Amino acid sequence: MGQPLTVVKVGGSLYDLPDLSSRLQRWLMQIPDALLIPGGGPTADVVRRLDLTHGLGEERAHWLALDALQLNAHFLAWLLPSARVVDHPQEACAGGVTILNAFQFLSGEKAACRKGRLPHCWAVSSDAIAARAAVVAESNHLVLLKSVTIPQGMDWEDAGRRGYVDEWFARTVRQAEPKLQVSAVNLRDWRP
Repeated sequence: MGQPLTVVKVGGSLYDLPDLSSRLQRWLMQIPDALLIPGGGPTADVVRRLDLTHGLGEERAHWLALDALQLNAHFLAWLLPSARVVDHPQEACAGGVTILNAFQFLSGEKAACRKGRLPHCWAVSSDAIAARAAVVAESNHLVLLKSVTIPQGMDWEDAGRRGYVDEWFARTVRQAEPKLQVSAVNLRDWRP
């Protein structure tokens, strides 16, 4: 990759916005090079319910949830026709929007036993996956697009305790500090 790109986590809680395609396209106009990480949303919630009902176990359920993120990556690609799905942050292209297939990315991380890789448990969600992708891509900026407003000045550990981000997010972000700047945008409230 040329210059560092912006990693953008698109929260699954946004998937029910009827104008998500146009809203996301307008928001992305301010970022020339972006790697999108899809949130889990309703598809990951199905896996959570299956795990509760059938006791799949955290690791097996987490891999199924990653499969759900793979589906969501293709859903985002449908909403953003000029974007393409990639298997690793290093495949993100300059001058455009790419979408990470988190299942393939984390499969490669596990196979290579990479330092800093994420565990496969419910404490890791697409927030920490986006942070890990930002670390691997050597990105300078990570943006979390969410349905809630995270109070200004709140540190990420506190945000994790309050449920704004997952439990692994803060420790994953710390791997790239102080280079990585992290911000959050409530896309439901955002106006161009």
